[in-house]
Amino acid sequence: MNTTTIQNESPQNNYQQEVIINLAPTGMVPTRQMSPQVPLTVNEIVEQACRCIEIGANIVHLHARDEADKPTYKKAVYENIIAGIREKHSDVVLGVSLSGREFTTFAERSDVLELSGDLKPDLASLTLSSMNFASGPSVNAPDMIVRLAQKMLEVGIKPELEVFDLGMINMVEYLADKNLINPPYYLNLILGNLATAQVNPSHIAALVTSIPSESVWTVGGIGRAQRSANALGILHGNGARVGLEDNLWMDNERTLPATNEMLTSGVVKFAEWMGKTTATPKRVRQMLNLGS
Repeated sequence: MNTTTIQNESPQNNYQQEVIINLAPTGMVPTRQMSPQVPLTVNEIVEQACRCIEIGANIVHLHARDEADKPTYKKAVYENIIAGIREKHSDVVLGVSLSGREFTTFAERSDVLELSGDLKPDLASLTLSSMNFASGPSVNAPDMIVRLAQKMLEVGIKPELEVFDLGMINMVEYLADKNLINPPYYLNLILGNLATAQVNPSHIAALVTSIPSESVWTVGGIGRAQRSANALGILHGNGARVGLEDNLWMDNERTLPATNEMLTSGVVKFAEWMGKTTATPKRVRQMLNLGS
């Protein structure tokens, strides 16, 4: 039986009519000079996230910034963001970043995993290999990936498995074989980065046909790749990742600055045009086997 057949038989594909909209509002790279629309303070992130949830976002992928608007790993900042969003939308799925682009030690990258109770995130990002972005490297050594996966397993936070290239899917299988991650696996395929997989048929086919059967997968794209990647995720996967973290423009000519609300609204409307609906946060929790 080939992988495509396995994909079609996966119980997770029963959910494909109800799609995930994963909002990535901030990221580590965007600045106010690049776009005044990017939310950087706690209040800005909370306000924009809540508006996008009302439009249809059902997962929010969070990055935190310090008082100088620089990326921070500190759980105290994440705590304030999570509290602010959950005050208005208690059921939305919240994820946090464990990125290795700015922070290199396990203590830094795992700090936010110490949050507990109502402030504990549902998801945490786990990039599955080292790679280069246009602005610099993201270093993810094998032992760091394993340690972060172990920590998430211990504290009951689900990895948001960030897949930029084919070898990273092999890392998903490795972690699964070691019982470091549990199904359903949540994969974000992120396309269009300078040094990794692109939005073209051969790259997409290699990735999609290699996804483990017990997976829920969404697709995001960097820069001009965002709309095409989102369309792929809506049409053939379980949804899309969208937001100013990945793309600051509404058009390929880069004449119309985007907002998180505009990007979210666009992908929601596309899903509706394709005869699909955005899943409720409760449904997303069922899809990913998260607690209520």
